[in-house]
Amino acid sequence: MLDANDIALVGIGVGVKLLLWPAYHSTDFEVHRNWLAITASLPVSRWYYESRSLWTLDYPPFFAWFEWMLSHAARLLDPRIVDLDNLDYAAASCVVFQRLTVIASELVLFLALCRAVRATGSSTQARVAAALVFLSPGFLLVDHVHFQYNGFLLGILVYSLTFALEGRDLLAAVSFAVLLCFKHIFMYIAPAYFVYLLRHHCFAGSKIDVSALRLAQLGLAVGVVFAIAFGPFVAMGQTHQLLARLFPFKRGLCHAFWAPNFWALYTFTDRLLSLIARIAPQLVTANISQLGSSTRGRVGDTRFAVLPDIPPIATFVATFAAQTPAFAVLMRRTCRPTRLVQATVLCAHASFMFGWHVHEKAIMLILVPLGLLVAAAPSQRVLRAHAVLSIAGFYSLLPLLFGAQELPIKAAILLIWSLCSLALLHANGHSAWECLTRVERLYVLGHFPLFALSELVPGLFGHMQFVPLALVSVYTALGVGYSWFCLAAAFLTDRS
Repeated sequence: MLDANDIALVGIGVGVKLLLWPAYHSTDFEVHRNWLAITASLPVSRWYYESRSLWTLDYPPFFAWFEWMLSHAARLLDPRIVDLDNLDYAAASCVVFQRLTVIASELVLFLALCRAVRATGSSTQARVAAALVFLSPGFLLVDHVHFQYNGFLLGILVYSLTFALEGRDLLAAVSFAVLLCFKHIFMYIAPAYFVYLLRHHCFAGSKIDVSALRLAQLGLAVGVVFAIAFGPFVAMGQTHQLLARLFPFKRGLCHAFWAPNFWALYTFTDRLLSLIARIAPQLVTANISQLGSSTRGRVGDTRFAVLPDIPPIATFVATFAAQTPAFAVLMRRTCRPTRLVQATVLCAHASFMFGWHVHEKAIMLILVPLGLLVAAAPSQRVLRAHAVLSIAGFYSLLPLLFGAQELPIKAAILLIWSLCSLALLHANGHSAWECLTRVERLYVLGHFPLFALSELVPGLFGHMQFVPLALVSVYTALGVGYSWFCLAAAFLTDRS
């Protein structure tokens, strides 16, 4: 049951999001408009073959059906929205419709957070943490300006984790399977669910026959979800085509704008070494033809001038190895539901740090479940890591909004949210700011000069226009990496 505070939060959220409507929207806006057109205009058998636009359908079937449902309303409002040949259509009716669908679908996130608050004790801390997740810069900037549906998808994840916190493992598994059929990026955290459900649901001290029955129930429930989603396409002989769309490995190691992870630091190191090679070729040997590969702003193979090139398999091995702390958390003597949330955070974090072609927007996959832990009386170490990670992660999203019109908007949103987070979130009677060490405070404050260099005086770097973006990626990558070590240490030594 929603109370007055919940309704007020929704009102504030909707009001802020409506004010963002006139702002810039990215090519993702046209991506989703084209998907509306594909699902509305073509039979199901052609959805994953249609290619007259660059923005082909590359999400799993449940998201395609989600677009199909939205397309019916779009057709009633303006039939040109779902015209396959009407590329780059962005009339006022189209903008209003698509912006409204993001706001409406985010109700899933809001209701999931309300349930999570009740599951974690309905304390003031839990309410504040949930409000900060709902109004986070990640959703405001990425979903409601840049344009995506992350709030809707992460709302399903919050529901799944909350079901686990309530001890409803089967519902947690089914809802997570549904989520995978909406967007396959959540495969990164699937290992945490797999190990947790085996330990907590199937083999939690039960007799062998009971464990076998529970395992069969779990497998059947998850299998039915995947059969509903992928069965029709398998029956039509489209398995290979569907997989080719979902896993386009022709994309390079790094996105055009480097996500703040290990590979951003690796790429930056290669750039420094290549600079040394130009100045003192006797010290460093470089393949000069590859100098522009990692900063050209296009999607493709990332080649390095000095350091070895990284194949996809190397990132998979590194990611799996980095997820080891998550498995260690789940294999401890007591496998409580909170362990699943901790392991989810660590799996998502490891995947962000070492994954192939990671987008900076994937930081939300770490911060949302971490917000659930902050809601439930966190330790000072967890709150410190949350403060560093959230500020660094959200700051790394600012370059997505590159127009002068959006500059004061994104600065104000991040500053207000950061101040509220540092002042209102507490651990053991101390605010998040008070919990930070001196070095951590200096790092957080370092975002102010970074903002000046990257946003206010980018012309300082002349023709080297990529330098401000590289500075953002590298500086925020340090915070993201540091918080990963802090969270792994905190969760592994947690004796609660």
